Amino acid sequence: MPSEPLSYWISFLVSQYIQRPFVYIWKYRDMNFFQSAQPSVLDRVWLTIRYPYDVFRNPLDALLSIPALSFLLIPTFSSYSTSLNLLFFYVTWSTLILSNSPLKVEVLGTLSIRVLFYLLPALGFLAFDGAAPNLAVKVKEQGETALPMGDEQGGPKGRWWKVALVSTANVLLGVAIQSGVELFFTKVLHIRSALRISTSLPMPWAIAIDLIRGLFLREILSYALHRYALHHPDSPLTDYHMNWQHTISAPYSFVANYDHPLAYIVHVFLPTYLPALLFRFHLLTYHMYLAIVSLEETFAYSGYNILPSGLILGGIARRQERHLMGEGKGNYGCFGIVDFVAGTTLGEDVVDDIREEAENTHVQERVKGRAKKVGRKPKSRSRS
Repeated sequence: MPSEPLSYWISFLVSQYIQRPFVYIWKYRDMNFFQSAQPSVLDRVWLTIRYPYDVFRNPLDALLSIPALSFLLIPTFSSYSTSLNLLFFYVTWSTLILSNSPLKVEVLGTLSIRVLFYLLPALGFLAFDGAAPNLAVKVKEQGETALPMGDEQGGPKGRWWKVALVSTANVLLGVAIQSGVELFFTKVLHIRSALRISTSLPMPWAIAIDLIRGLFLREILSYALHRYALHHPDSPLTDYHMNWQHTISAPYSFVANYDHPLAYIVHVFLPTYLPALLFRFHLLTYHMYLAIVSLEETFAYSGYNILPSGLILGGIARRQERHLMGEGKGNYGCFGIVDFVAGTTLGEDVVDDIREEAENTHVQERVKGRAKKVGRKPKSRSRS
């Protein structure tokens, strides 16, 4: 039996089991033994399919987180104070901003607003008109002519589906242009973003001021661009606009954004986005502003004669109908204010709408007052 010392066996073990692996690693360091394998074709296809989900996964996780749900549910099912509700919202908003890139938050929020306040209601109105035409014709201002799937519009096989698809594509085009503007500002010009995106919340009076001046400037821009860029005989966009949107005999909600893409950008996107860009709205203010615009488009082009009261929506809807059915000879603005000043109103103007709303409100108050008087019990006379 060999009698080598213990130090020999220790050096032998170190050389065989510790030193030699490092020698091999250093010798073959330039080879790809220790690099991860390249993804296969199927892996690349799966990553491509999964990419849109990965882009919006983190914002959705934040929106569906416990703070977000608590902000939505606590004011409804609890008696917490307004300050506490605002605190929950601030925590939710800060979490959303700090855990995601500003561009993701802006794009996802803008897309969500357009889907919730325009595309889904417009789809619901379209489904109602198609599923219950006998009921829908009773609440349509133009009767059967205004039914998207009626005989006047080509029947069930008409082009209502094309109008819906083009309108949806134009909405997505607007979101894409907004994203491109933000990328151009931040990545190319290396300046601040077009909209203010921060963890701080805007004050209520600041929100109100931005909404008022934003909607007023949108009215002016919409009138000017609509009249002089889409209805002027020398404008190259006039034929696009007349051959697309003005081929619809009576409006329904999807018609609001149905137009040639260039005409849509001039008629809808620019008047809506430029005020937010000029005044640099806070993102929350912009989403409120966009929600108002989306609801106005949904109801103004719905063709219904029963609309939410107190918002002068009935007059706006009637002016939009007269504009389409009058071949664009007036009613170029959104609310009718500039049309009233410029004398291009077709039919009733915005002052008539305000007067009608005031009369309806006065009548309702008188009816309620009489109902209260009728409901009172007569006082019993005391016997002397």
